[in-house]
Amino acid sequence: MKQNKFFLLLMLSFMVAGCNTAVQPMPTGQKAKNVILLIGDGMGLAQVSASFYYQEGKSPSFRRFKQIGLLNTSSAKEKVTDSASSATAYATGVRTYNGAIGVGMDTAVLENVVEILSPQGYSTGLIATSSIVHATPASFYAHIDARGKYEEIARQLVYSDIDFFAGGGYQFFNKRKDGLNYLDSLNHHGFNVATDNINEFKKLDLAEKYAYLLADDGMPNMLNGRGDFLLKATQKAIGHLKQDTDGFFLMVEGSQIDWAGHANDATSLIREVLDFDTVIDEALDFAEKDGNTLVIVTADHETGGFSLSASSNFGRSDYNIVTPSFSTKNHSTSLIPIFAFGPGAELFQGVYDNNEVFDKILQAMDKSK
Repeated sequence: MKQNKFFLLLMLSFMVAGCNTAVQPMPTGQKAKNVILLIGDGMGLAQVSASFYYQEGKSPSFRRFKQIGLLNTSSAKEKVTDSASSATAYATGVRTYNGAIGVGMDTAVLENVVEILSPQGYSTGLIATSSIVHATPASFYAHIDARGKYEEIARQLVYSDIDFFAGGGYQFFNKRKDGLNYLDSLNHHGFNVATDNINEFKKLDLAEKYAYLLADDGMPNMLNGRGDFLLKATQKAIGHLKQDTDGFFLMVEGSQIDWAGHANDATSLIREVLDFDTVIDEALDFAEKDGNTLVIVTADHETGGFSLSASSNFGRSDYNIVTPSFSTKNHSTSLIPIFAFGPGAELFQGVYDNNEVFDKILQAMDKSK
C-alpha cells in the first residue's frame, strides 16, 4: 500500500511540474505519422532530476510534458536488465534474456519496429553517442544471441532497413578481425558514408541513405570534447527523414549517461544529461510545429543508483546544497520514467512493463504487428 501511495505522489508531482509550460497536448484520437524515440541510457528519475538543479539559462525539457508514466524494466530472466534486453523489449515488444539483441529466449528472430514500418514506406534512422553497433541501437536492426558480437552486428546493419545512422563504431566496419571492408559494402548498398564530421554532407536526398561513423568505437564524452554532435545529428536526421510523406521512425540514444553512472562520475553524468536535454527540446520543437509527430523519452534502465541529496558537512546538513552520490557501479532495478508528447501520448501514461512501449507505438501510429 505504501508503494502505491509513493508512485501516486510521484506521478502527481510530475503532472504539477508539467503545468508550467505553454506547450499544449495534441488532440486525442489523432494518428502519429512520425515517431521520435529518445532513450537516455541509464537515465533514472534522479538523472532526470539533475536537469532541474544543474541546468543553466533554460528550463529543463521535461517540464514540457503532460503525459508521464513509469516502467518496470526487468528482463524475462533477470530482475535487473541490461541495455540489450531492455532495448529489444522496446524494439520488438518481447522480453528476453540479458545480452540478447532482437531474439527471444529461444534465440529465434523477433521482428522489430523498423522491420514492420520500413516495408510500409516509412524512413528510419538511428543515432547514438556510443558505437552504432552497441546494444541499444543494434536492437532496432540486428538479431543475434550475444550483444558482444560487434562485427556480425555491423554486417547486419549493412543489410538492414535503416536509412540514416550516426554514431561511432568505424572499427567494426573497416578494422575487422576477418579483414573484410564493410565500408565498401555500405556504399554498395546505397549508403553515403561520412567518417569526418556530421556536416560532411550538406544536402541530404531522401532517395539516398546516409551513414556517419565518426569514431573508432564510442564517441568522446562531453567532458572530452564531443560538443554538439548529438543535437546536430538529430537535427540532420529529422531534416532528412521528414521529407518522407509516408512518415518516419527515429531512435536517438544518449548512450553515455550510462557510462558515467558505471564510473560513478557525477560531473560527467550531469553533462551527458544536459546534452540529452537539448535533444529533447529539439524533438519537441519539431513535434509542436509538425503536429503529426509523437515524441517519447525514456531509458533502458537506471545506472549507478544515482541520488541527489542535501549536503552534509561536519555532521550538519545543508539543505541549500545538492550533492550527487551513487550506491552502485552497476544497473539498478528502479522503475524509470517515460514521457510522451504528440498524437497518442495519452497511451503512455500509467505504470507498466517496458515491452508494452512497442505496442503503444504501433497503436499510436494505427499500425499492427
